[in-house]
Amino acid sequence: MMAAPSHSPEVLHAKSKTYGLSLHAHLMDARQAARALFQADRRWGRAFARFFRLPDGEHERFLIHLQAAALLHDIGKANEDFQRAVTAPGFEAQTMRHEHLSALFMHLPPVWQWLSGARDVDLPAIAAAVLSHHLKAAETADHDGRAPVWGEPQKDQKRLFVFFDHPDVTRMLATLAEVLGLGPPPEPVREAWSLRSETWERARSDGRAAARRLRLDRDEGRRRFVMALKAGLIAADSAASALVREGLSIEDWIAAIACARPLGPEDVDANIITPRIRAIEERRGEPFQWRDFQIEIARIGRRGLLLSACGSGKTLAAWSWARAQLAGNPAGRVIFLYPTRGTANEGFRDYVAWAPEAEASLVHSSARYELDQMRDNPPEAARGKSFAPSDAERRLFALGLWAKKYFSATVDQFLGFLEHQYTGMCLLPALADSIIIIDEVHSFDPHLFDNLERFLKVFDVPVLCMTATLPADRRKRLEDAALVTYPTEAAPSCELLELESAPRYRLRRISGEDEALELCAGAYEAGQRVLWVVNTVARCQNLAERVQGRIRSDVLCYHSRYLLRDRRDMHARTVSAFQQSGLRAVAVTTQVCEMSLDLDADVLITEHAPVPSLIQRFGRANRHLKRDRAQLYTYAPPAALPYERAELAAAERFLADVEGKDLGQIDLASGLRHVPAQSHGNAPARFESGGYYAVPGQLRDIEESGCTAILDTHVDEVRALLERRSAIDEHLLSIPRRDAVTDDPRLSALPRYLALAPASHYDSLRGFRASQGGNA
Repeated sequence: MMAAPSHSPEVLHAKSKTYGLSLHAHLMDARQAARALFQADRRWGRAFARFFRLPDGEHERFLIHLQAAALLHDIGKANEDFQRAVTAPGFEAQTMRHEHLSALFMHLPPVWQWLSGARDVDLPAIAAAVLSHHLKAAETADHDGRAPVWGEPQKDQKRLFVFFDHPDVTRMLATLAEVLGLGPPPEPVREAWSLRSETWERARSDGRAAARRLRLDRDEGRRRFVMALKAGLIAADSAASALVREGLSIEDWIAAIACARPLGPEDVDANIITPRIRAIEERRGEPFQWRDFQIEIARIGRRGLLLSACGSGKTLAAWSWARAQLAGNPAGRVIFLYPTRGTANEGFRDYVAWAPEAEASLVHSSARYELDQMRDNPPEAARGKSFAPSDAERRLFALGLWAKKYFSATVDQFLGFLEHQYTGMCLLPALADSIIIIDEVHSFDPHLFDNLERFLKVFDVPVLCMTATLPADRRKRLEDAALVTYPTEAAPSCELLELESAPRYRLRRISGEDEALELCAGAYEAGQRVLWVVNTVARCQNLAERVQGRIRSDVLCYHSRYLLRDRRDMHARTVSAFQQSGLRAVAVTTQVCEMSLDLDADVLITEHAPVPSLIQRFGRANRHLKRDRAQLYTYAPPAALPYERAELAAAERFLADVEGKDLGQIDLASGLRHVPAQSHGNAPARFESGGYYAVPGQLRDIEESGCTAILDTHVDEVRALLERRSAIDEHLLSIPRRDAVTDDPRLSALPRYLALAPASHYDSLRGFRASQGGNA
């Protein structure tokens, strides 16, 4: 047996030596944060328990388990590798992740036997929370390397000395004994970890056996308890680490949030609804009138599905619903979730930005850049305000958002916890204390929709989902998740029915791109605004050049393959061109137009696409009923991809039904009967089924053929920004993986997720041009 070395450190550090934080102090801080965040007499604690549907009598038991997990979670840092890493300069590879060692410590036979003396304590649940609190613990090695396998070394080292006899550890165990009502702890384990050690191999074997026995699919109550425990530990650890680092009082800072006055209906009225209505009145030059559905939606209860046509005012209806919910459901914030950054930006500009700057937040992967740009060219709602987070808020990361009250965010940021994404886990306590609106749910890909369905079925929080149209099978899935649909045939909205029935379009199928080109040119020469939508970026770029040559005038080209700064500019130019009635324009776009572009075209030309996509595209024409009819032209694309042939066959049947008729949005919605039902599973999300383990996954169906890059001419500029810890968002670009340069030595100084893109393939007007081949 190899005992710990005689040079056991005088102080065990929990973080970098520069912080001066001992391991014992951090474990006590984590315990304090756990109690402060989730105690039953605070709204946050009650909301968290309700979110996970914990029984009323379970709260005190939950807090005891959470305190135990907080005291144990970082005990594995008492090892020579970790202590060397936080005290020595440079990078020090770890033999084993500290939380893996913490969980192994729990399973050491004398430790587990001692812990088993606690009454009514679920030790495997505590071990699961401890092992997975960094979301990097896999059962096997078949997870694309996203998480190391529990108990297996990460480098070739014969042994790892541990310091479990250190006073920091023994003091912590004495406190743990008080929390769990145990007798004195056993003699400290001094034997070094080694693959050849019978003691440590027994702990590993027992631990993996306990993990296999934790069958959460067979015990709903235990599954919810384990989820709450795992999420609570991550929040407590994050709070303890960040607040101490910033020199803030854990108790005072958390109390200011967890005990803050909840939002009331009057707050939403004063901060969002009233200023938004005032802006609408100023733009229209007439008094605002609420539509019946915007009032009735408030009466459907705390879980609803609003089906409302494009341009009908459903966002204001959602704020009306949120206002009503706050009258009976105390909550600290209203969160609007969108499928894309573009739609989240628009939601922030039009609504959330009316709120006081200290209370409003835009949350997505490039929000920092968008807020910086908004400061230079603010919308009306943001004039005189600065929404950029302070340096202190940035250093708190996700915790800096806990005090905000009004959010416009991408769905990934808040629902990412379902797939073990760390930001979503840290935001979960705030999410549980919220009123939630999820927009454009028709656009969710199959995996994202599955995750939405699981969220609605498993967790208890007020939610309103919204969309203009939804296929019958998806609508039924949401209704089966306890959403109440409005309007329905039994409870109609007369004004919505009138809006949706109003004739807006005439549709004609045409032979192909050549005929469409002549129709486009004729409409442009007649002074009309033409929107042309195709299904791939390559066709969008090529067609823009072809149309420009035909009409001998500039043609806008808008798709997803621009640098962020150029995409933002092209977005603004495209919207502006179609908001100026009487000025002709042509824009060629891809699917990006379906949600994030508030356009009102006179003529719309589109390749065939799935029926829900076509309906969204058609909604970009005659959006506000300012003309008699908009003309729609459709034709078959040269290839089915990126869609399935069955989807395009359904579109053909739909278009044949509606061709040649005066069409309203209600006629288009009827076409959803042609949409084939999507296969879907009812499998639990990773967070539900993880048990002992936690491996990050994806909330959406991720296209493996794409990657994030910077132009090869921007390397020095990006490196300089990174050295200053500044945002690099404006330099990021999505490109096909086949065009990515991954072997350039300059990449060693850049984040691992970045590749290089040849600048010779890029220009600011047309974006990145992929190499020939594939379906770009």
